[in-house]
Amino acid sequence: MSNLEEQQRIRSDKWLWAARFFKTRALATEAVEGGKVHVNGERVKPSRQLRCGDEVSVQKGLYTFVIEVLVLSMQRGPAEQARTLFTERESSISARQALQDTRRLQAIADPLPGGRPDKRARRQWQRLKGR
Repeated sequence: MSNLEEQQRIRSDKWLWAARFFKTRALATEAVEGGKVHVNGERVKPSRQLRCGDEVSVQKGLYTFVIEVLVLSMQRGPAEQARTLFTERESSISARQALQDTRRLQAIADPLPGGRPDKRARRQWQRLKGR
């Protein structure tokens, strides 16, 4: 492989770290090994070489990012520079936004109880549990 071809490729875990999808390279490697990253629709290994134009799907928690690789970088830089390494698909952005809106509405509709239960609430809970 020539030096020019080597410059046009980079390991998937290094690129995901440089593009700031993961805080450490170890976390990026773990995600790739765990099947959370797909390149062009295929599950990959951390050593998989990325090229410009590849479509990468990254699942972080409940959210899925579908992006296209624009620039290859081995160095992790500022967030502004990291955003220039890829473009996210419009369908991915709208799907994440819809999921955020749904989760926000669920949190409003079913709020968590505030604080510890008082003596009366504890007794009711114990009766419910059958003690």
